[in-house]
Amino acid sequence: MEIRERALLVGVNLNGDDDFEKSMDELENLAEACGFEAYGRIEQNLRTINSVYYIGTGKVGEAASLVEATEADVVIFDNELTPTQQRNLEKALGCRVMDRTQLILEIFAQRARTKEAKLQVEVARLQYMLPRLAGKGESMDRQGGGGIGTVVRGGGEKKIVLDRRRIEQNIAVLMKELEDIRKDQQIQRKRRSESGLPRVALVGYTNAGKSTIMNAMVELSQKPDSKKVFEKDMLFATLGTSVRNIVLPDNRSFLLSDTVGFVSKLPHALVKAFRSTLEEVKEADLLLHVVDASDPEAERQIRVTEETLEQIGAGGIPVIYVFNKADLTDMAIPFVKDDTIYISAKERIGISELAELICRNAFRTYVDCRMLIPYKYGDIVAYFRENALVKDIKYENDGTCLLLECSESDYRRFRQFVTER
Repeated sequence: MEIRERALLVGVNLNGDDDFEKSMDELENLAEACGFEAYGRIEQNLRTINSVYYIGTGKVGEAASLVEATEADVVIFDNELTPTQQRNLEKALGCRVMDRTQLILEIFAQRARTKEAKLQVEVARLQYMLPRLAGKGESMDRQGGGGIGTVVRGGGEKKIVLDRRRIEQNIAVLMKELEDIRKDQQIQRKRRSESGLPRVALVGYTNAGKSTIMNAMVELSQKPDSKKVFEKDMLFATLGTSVRNIVLPDNRSFLLSDTVGFVSKLPHALVKAFRSTLEEVKEADLLLHVVDASDPEAERQIRVTEETLEQIGAGGIPVIYVFNKADLTDMAIPFVKDDTIYISAKERIGISELAELICRNAFRTYVDCRMLIPYKYGDIVAYFRENALVKDIKYENDGTCLLLECSESDYRRFRQFVTER
């Protein structure tokens, strides 16, 4: 049986935040996802934080007693700590101290599978470590007993400087590798853009079921070579971006991308590190905002996702709200109203209705037309059979007459064959 480390959770409610308890509940879920076992909580209401310990000195004593009583291995703060606060707390509590940022970094490190995701997580982790080394270096500057205005640099300080330089060099090397990957991705995105296919991106809170929806759409697709993506009922199962060409039974097709899930207080370093992953969201024509309909925190999670989308510059893109896991509620599904749909991706309920809703939004620019294509251009007829919605075909003296719905780019490309109805 796996022995899990015991964790004590600490949170400060600054100025009566209404979402404080929800944030603490989420911290417990994050701790569990990282492999810790939550053994207790300490909460404090404050107007301003304590610059030395973040929490008040009385709470530090209470936390130390609880650490001893529960034999906690680690104390996890819901708030981001400064390097100095973290060191002071570790000294006062006699155990390891983490903040929410470090906890999420640990989870990302455990979940990363692709080379890009591993590089992104490592960059964010090293960027998180740098100021903590810098903080130690400042204290080292004062060792040795020099006079006022004198800095005596000891062996400890030299080690900090060397460690800092080594980390900066590692970051530079990793960033170069990431840049090479991003250049390849930009080329791929350009090709996808030139294809003229609508681009649809799955976004939403972590563990809302985005990857399950992706796999359900792949099953619906008429493209048998499309591979399914990894899915599992856990936080941050997807860290990279997967793109699949979904070809519907009526020949309409679109590109669907699965992206990293969001969470409240997502560390800025991770948002920066996953820039290329989130580029797929920014360049989408349509977003599928996936929400766990069974989660009592659904409204807050919607708000967090929308704030994150604004943060990365994807706030103005059209959205379909997909309430997944609706089979765990008491409503009849599938249910569709305007640009909102309730489904169960796991049970494959409402997937075809979702596909129709996507088409209604993503193919608004498609053109309904009639084309007469001379028989010598049989390859164009074959192209439309594969890449357009062909409603009717007639064989006339001058060629093949197609009644079809096609993309604007294809309409312009083959406009010479367009005839009056």
